[in-house]
Parts: sequence; C-alpha cells; structure tokens
Amino acid sequence: MSDPKRDAAERAVERVGSGMVLGLGSGSTAAYAVEAIGRRVAAGRLHDIVGIPTSRETQDLARKWGIPLTTLDDHAVVDVTIDGADEVDPAGNLIKGGGGALLWEKIVAAATRTYIIIVDGSKLVERLGERFALPVEVMPFGWRTHLAAIRDLGAEPGLRTRADGEPYLTDGGHYLLDCRFAGGIADPGAVDAALHARPGVVETGLFLGMRPQVIVGRGAGE
Repeated sequence: MSDPKRDAAERAVERVGSGMVLGLGSGSTAAYAVEAIGRRVAAGRLHDIVGIPTSRETQDLARKWGIPLTTLDDHAVVDVTIDGADEVDPAGNLIKGGGGALLWEKIVAAATRTYIIIVDGSKLVERLGERFALPVEVMPFGWRTHLAAIRDLGAEPGLRTRADGEPYLTDGGHYLLDCRFAGGIADPGAVDAALHARPGVVETGLFLGMRPQVIVGRGAGE
C-alpha cells in the first residue's frame, strides 16, 4: 500500500461493522474511506448500515458508491465516524475545515460514539496552527466586524474566496475566515472561547477534547 491516505482509510474501515450508523467525513482522505465502505457494501461484507454525510460533496460520493444514507433527525447517535483532519496535535486536538465542511463535521462528531481521524504523517504537529490556517465560519452579515478581534487574538484573517474571486460559501451558506497564527496557537481553548463569544461566529475549526482514535497512514516500505 503506497498511498498513506488510502492505507489509513482502509485500516479505519476495518473497524466498521454491519448494522452501524456511520458518520461519513469530507475531504480527500475521508473520500477513500467512503470508497472502502462502498466496496464492502457491494461485496456483501457490510450490510444494514446507513451513513450520515458531513457535506453535500460526501453525500454525492456516498450515493455513487451505493451507501444508504440517513440523517441525524432519524439517528441522533452515530456509532462510528471516519474523517480526516488538517492538523493533529499530540493530545488529539484537531484543526479541520480546509475543505469547508467544519460545521457539519463537528455536529456529526459530537453525536459520535467512536470518532476516528485518518491522516498522513504530514498532519501531525506539536502545536495547532503551525502549518494550517484556522478556519472560522461566520455569518455573511457583518463578517468584517470580526477582523480586528481576530487580529487581537494574534492571527491574520483572510476571507476564503472561490476561483472567480467571490466569497466561498459553506453548505450552510456561511463565509469562512482563514486565520493564520504565526508560530501556531498558544492557547487553543482560549481562542476557541473568544471566537464563540462573538455574535455572528457560527463555528471554529478547532476540534478540542474529542479524543479521537488517530490512524496515521503508512507508505510503501513502512
């Protein structure tokens, strides 16, 4: 197995059993897990499962692979969620949201009994924010009012845009501010609390205290 992302995904899906409610993560690494689940369903190795997608993109991918879908309205408790991350610190805290699905991902994660994060080795950091900007999901109304406050927290915010220069919209219809902390985030809990205290901030990409099982993919020869 030469691709660490695929390796991590395959190893995670080995922990999925028939009859489970599954959270289906978003992003390139999680897509390998969706594919692996779909192949097992098609082969009859998994049955009576349902998936809850964390983005419209994942929803489309799951349908392509023949995975039956449901919602949190019908299944408020998720047995296993498999998702990727942009950064993982030694305590298992995460930065997520590079793909823009952080709000739905966090809602599903919070409803999950067993939370599995699959990454390659490049995602492991000593301090969150070392390599990746922190995404902050905000209401479009008044989004500029957050910029000065974010700078006061030690970050430089930037509005995420599409290729055409228009603001990127999440599946929930919100904007994303990508916030870069020089040297990383010294106190993720304090930053998360300060951002959540602001009216108009919907969610942050800090996934703290969720204690995921982290699977780091192996490449060829590892």
